[in-house]
Amino acid sequence: MTKFKSSNIGYTKTVFYTALALIAFAANSVLARLALGNNAIDASGYTSIRLISGAIVLYLIIQSKASKTDSSEKGSWLSGFILFLYAITFSYAYVSLDTGTGALILFAAVQLTMIILSIYSGNKLHFTEWIGLIISFIGFVYLVFPGADTPSTVGFVLMTLAGISWGFYTVLGKRSKRPLIDNAYNFLKTVPFVLVLLIISFKKENYSLNGIILAIISGGITSGIGYTIWYMALRGLTHVQAAIVQLMVPVIASIGGVLFIAETITPRLTIASLFILGGILIVVIGKKKLLKIGKKAFFNN
Repeated sequence: MTKFKSSNIGYTKTVFYTALALIAFAANSVLARLALGNNAIDASGYTSIRLISGAIVLYLIIQSKASKTDSSEKGSWLSGFILFLYAITFSYAYVSLDTGTGALILFAAVQLTMIILSIYSGNKLHFTEWIGLIISFIGFVYLVFPGADTPSTVGFVLMTLAGISWGFYTVLGKRSKRPLIDNAYNFLKTVPFVLVLLIISFKKENYSLNGIILAIISGGITSGIGYTIWYMALRGLTHVQAAIVQLMVPVIASIGGVLFIAETITPRLTIASLFILGGILIVVIGKKKLLKIGKKAFFNN
């Protein structure tokens, strides 16, 4: 009975942490669009405040833990640069992209990047997985096909780069034995790049109190604390489950865009979402599902 209660509590915590993390990821898109779409702050300033706020919050979190005696190198400069590249392209992309469209491009690019890296490392795809990739690619083509509601080309390219960067950052993070500590120090390692960015964009910077507050919330809460909660959720999720649940983020972000920014969900975005997210879903679970069906058919015979 005690074991049942323990496992049930563990499952409830996983669901709770996962839900909070997904809301935080979607909130990053909503906050960025609120700040950048309304010119409350410029993209470089938003990026700088977001990363510095995230670094401070994460550093305070790891300093509050008892097991902080390891004095060896933490994080990596490569991961820090990739994190900075993700953040800066993310911010500039949301100057011209709607909330839902940006989130869709971002998380589709993340998943596809990780799939391609998996193929490059020697993993062969099943034919169902290739079908899923083709379906996702068709969705991308449809999303950027010329039309009245076609997303900004510059925004699309920048958000794709942000997704690729986050995909690489995630893959690098999987090697970490101390993900929370390394993630905190990766944020700290973005500070030199942030200082260079501030010097370069000094004359073009545009700040308002509202924009600064939104950037701090994004960096300190929905990024810093949000990533921490995500790591807590990952303890109870398989790789497949973690990949699948992230596909919900563009949907949550789109709803947030409608509720908080009065955006509309266009037919193009809806159709593209079905193709892109559906294709990725096939890649993630297609082979395993097919193997289960095959085993059932074999043993039934």
